Amino acid sequence: MSALRPTPLCEQLGVRYPIFGFSHSPDVIVALARAGGFGVLGLARELPEHVPALLTELETKLAGLPYGIDLMLPQHVPEQSDLRTLRAGLPEQHVAFVRGLEDRFNLAAPTQPSFFTSQVRSEALFRQQTEWVLESRAALVATAIGLRPELISRAHAAGKLTASLVGSVRHAQKARAMGVQVLVAQGYDAGGHTGPIGTMSLLPQIVACAPDAPVLGAGGIATGGQIVACLAMGAQGAWLGTLWMAAEENHTPPNLLKRLVAGRSEDTLITRAHSGKPCRVIRSPWIDAWEESHAPAPLGMPEQQALTGQAFASMHEYDDAQTIYEAAGQSVFAIHGATTVQDQVAQLVIEAEKALAALAG
Repeated sequence: MSALRPTPLCEQLGVRYPIFGFSHSPDVIVALARAGGFGVLGLARELPEHVPALLTELETKLAGLPYGIDLMLPQHVPEQSDLRTLRAGLPEQHVAFVRGLEDRFNLAAPTQPSFFTSQVRSEALFRQQTEWVLESRAALVATAIGLRPELISRAHAAGKLTASLVGSVRHAQKARAMGVQVLVAQGYDAGGHTGPIGTMSLLPQIVACAPDAPVLGAGGIATGGQIVACLAMGAQGAWLGTLWMAAEENHTPPNLLKRLVAGRSEDTLITRAHSGKPCRVIRSPWIDAWEESHAPAPLGMPEQQALTGQAFASMHEYDDAQTIYEAAGQSVFAIHGATTVQDQVAQLVIEAEKALAALAG
């Protein structure tokens, strides 16, 4: 028997290891479940018409193994909008700047449909996503940005656990007051949208302020020793995201993987240039250009995505070696080359067992 035992939350969800993995790739979620972890599928980038079939296929492959879904539901988005209308109202200074960057980096227009070239975040889209999630077999529903009381109450009524990624004690208290059951203490180290407090400082504060709730540690975590550290601080598991981008199941574009392999923790930075909200990414010349003296300040969400979505889609469609980037945490230090989810989980377990043995000895 492994020394890395299931925690009460693991037992409730029916998973072997306290390893929780976030990914946009359904294949990563399936591989995580088969390896004994708990995968959480991010549904912030899918074309709406693809989601029902995507979830059906995912659940068929899982064959009853548990999984979760993560939604991004920011406030202050249009009730109903379309991308063309939103783009028409963007400031000319910003439009001209992005056109200049596209010319500078010789970015070709994307040809494949994607969320970034055809969608805009709106309340209507969020309602649609909510219905699909509630109809799914997902055991857990998490929100990375935004708390929606109706989603929480309806998820509970459907027998699903609810979770919220929180970056401060205030966020945790607000989530608990709305009935959220699981708190993911996501520190400054994390990839994607994150707050100003480091994981090692944030996690014990969240555990202390919510003693009756399961807490997961998140942000910059990529080793078994870090998982043990989360458990030692009172968490019931660790939430990892960036690490899985090295797995073949993530289908990471080759030039992006090269950038991640070459990257160090200090090669990630928090910027508003990606989405309009503070987001940690692996830097690239495209991101650096937004720090130049003549660059305009990024717009808010969803306007910034409308402004740069075509360029982001192009980078990924053509795997553009010069500009490609992605949300990534300081845990890039642990990405050394292509691997598989099964091998990653096995390595995490070995490292955790070594850490536990060292503590015991």
